[in-house]
Amino acid sequence: MYFNSQGDNEVTYDAIVVGSGISGGWAAKELAEKGLKVIVLERGRKIEHIIDYATANMDPWDFPNQMEESSPEELKDYEVQKRTGYTVKRSSRHFFVKDSEHPFVEIKPFNWMRGYHLGGRSLTWGRHSYRWSEMDFLSNSQDGYGVEWPIGYADLKPWYDYVESFIGVSGQNEGIPQLPDGKFLPPIELNCVETKVRGKIAENFGGRMMTVGRVAHVTGPLKGRNQCQFRNRCIRGCPYGAYFSSLSSTLPVATQTGNLTIVCNSIVSEIIYDPESKKAKGVSVIDTNTKETREVFAKIIFCNASAIATASILLNSKSDRFPNGLGNDSGELGHNIMDHHLGVGAQGEFEGFDDKYYKGRRPGGVYIPRFRNLDKTSHREDYLRGFGYQGSASREGWYKVIKEMKMGAELKSALQTPGIWTFGIGGFGECLPYHENKMYLDHKNLDPFGMPKIVVDAEWKENEMKMRKDMQDSASEMIEASGGKNIVPYDRLEGNPHTLVGAIGIGIHEMGTARMGKDPKTSVLNKYNQLHKVKNVFVTDGACMSSAACQNPSLTYMALTARAANHAVSELKKMNL
Repeated sequence: MYFNSQGDNEVTYDAIVVGSGISGGWAAKELAEKGLKVIVLERGRKIEHIIDYATANMDPWDFPNQMEESSPEELKDYEVQKRTGYTVKRSSRHFFVKDSEHPFVEIKPFNWMRGYHLGGRSLTWGRHSYRWSEMDFLSNSQDGYGVEWPIGYADLKPWYDYVESFIGVSGQNEGIPQLPDGKFLPPIELNCVETKVRGKIAENFGGRMMTVGRVAHVTGPLKGRNQCQFRNRCIRGCPYGAYFSSLSSTLPVATQTGNLTIVCNSIVSEIIYDPESKKAKGVSVIDTNTKETREVFAKIIFCNASAIATASILLNSKSDRFPNGLGNDSGELGHNIMDHHLGVGAQGEFEGFDDKYYKGRRPGGVYIPRFRNLDKTSHREDYLRGFGYQGSASREGWYKVIKEMKMGAELKSALQTPGIWTFGIGGFGECLPYHENKMYLDHKNLDPFGMPKIVVDAEWKENEMKMRKDMQDSASEMIEASGGKNIVPYDRLEGNPHTLVGAIGIGIHEMGTARMGKDPKTSVLNKYNQLHKVKNVFVTDGACMSSAACQNPSLTYMALTARAANHAVSELKKMNL
């Protein structure tokens, strides 16, 4: 670790950032650009942009046995990671942890997908980037689940503008209140079937609409980045920097300031509390290679390790003042775990487009914004909140011949002729913030680094399961009204909320373990993402979320981080931190 060169001397910075993923990269950029000396502590290995994207240009025949799929023997160390099906292919599994080396305890199935390396999951995220609406910030106070958000859309709007302008989001403004417009690069075109479905949804369903997916991909001029090449190998790392990641965007900008130090292989085990100043003064760090422990000190600390990991650090940060974890006067730390439930929807076949095809492999498809429980006409009696859909239309390719008995010229012709058009959509549903969905530390059961093991006890509940029925039925309804045939509805859970492949966590949008709120008695963080009782500690990753909405959350993490960093620097200048 770089800071060990100073021996036992204290190593002091203006700011410590724990984690280098989507929100950690933003914290580093904002704080360094504002003149602070910043150290980023990343528990995983060092990854270099472009150089370490080892599989980015590999074709199927470049892998062992000409197969991208991992073998059963290769998957034995990925018992949790393999539940998605796509994260552990030979082309991408090196960006996900071996569960055998980083164990945790599941009381009920919990799909915790993790990437321990510089840049974290910003290398492998789905890149869908949607703003929250005012309705999303008001939902808790209106239906009584969770605590009232201490901020609203107006507080985040300028920061959404700021973040979108930097990361580059391709999309189309639609002028609907439940999905606010943004600062977009040119949209990626819908194909012919998607265009038809968009028109039919608008024609047949008042209050519903379909738009192109809003994705963090460069489709027009943007300083320092190249445009998307439509290769659809994003999860392997993008050598063009065409999608937003910490490695291609925020960390390079922070480095250029001369104010950034990055230290990998460094697990932050706890935050050190100073009872005299009533502030945090630094962190304890474990070197993953040597198991050596050091301390690093700073004026402010940003926690961006991910919702579960950040909560575990805070819970492990015990003192006489905070015997149950740093800033945990409310007892809410580790509680209210949320995710988006998915794996439910429908697909169908479309005729009449045999003379049409498309070029390239788009990084994003279509998006159908929430249309339930928006007003009296869309109100549902059977469940609260709502859902959106993501999906796409495509033509069956050469693999169709696998199920067709052909030989010779007939086989050659079949290989050259695209198959049928299909269109499918899958739902992303909001999970309510339940206090009993929680994680905690088992201090009697240690991990390989001597840290207490994380225990997760969370599940989908009745509201989510009732919503899924509507998610499935509504998907079939829209496809049928659009002219789809041979419609196949599906639900991975099939009525069982604990099914491994669909259990909570599968959306990889874990949130809520250190929620924001107005009242210190019922929340962990204030309106600027500071611990209520330790104002120089900020949490701006998924842990801070008070509700989940149904949109992908990463854009909101980035906006919250930029806003919190601005506040932190302002308060430092005023000598308030």
